[in-house]
Amino acid sequence: MGMQDIITTKLIAAFAPDSLHVEDESHLHEGHTGHRHGGESHYRLYIVSEAFRGKSRLERHRMINAALSRELSGAVHALAIHAQAPGESA
Repeated sequence: MGMQDIITTKLIAAFAPDSLHVEDESHLHEGHTGHRHGGESHYRLYIVSEAFRGKSRLERHRMINAALSRELSGAVHALAIHAQAPGESA
C-alpha cells in the first residue's frame, strides 16, 4: 500500500468524511528540502467532514496531524490541508 492509500485509509477511519481527495504533489518539489526520489513526500488534501463543525482552522489541522502523526514524523515531509465541515464554502 502506498503512502497516498495509507493517508486516505487513516482519514476515512478517523473522520468518516463526506468527501476526501488526497493528492501527491511530490513531483512539484523536486530539488526542495524533503523531496525523495520516487515521491510520496509532499501531499495536499481536501476533506469535508462533520467532525470539523464548530472547529477552528487550527483545531482541524491539529486533528488531522494527530490522525497522521506516524506518517508526518517519518515519510511525509509536507501536508497542505483544506478541511471543511459540510456546507462550508472554501
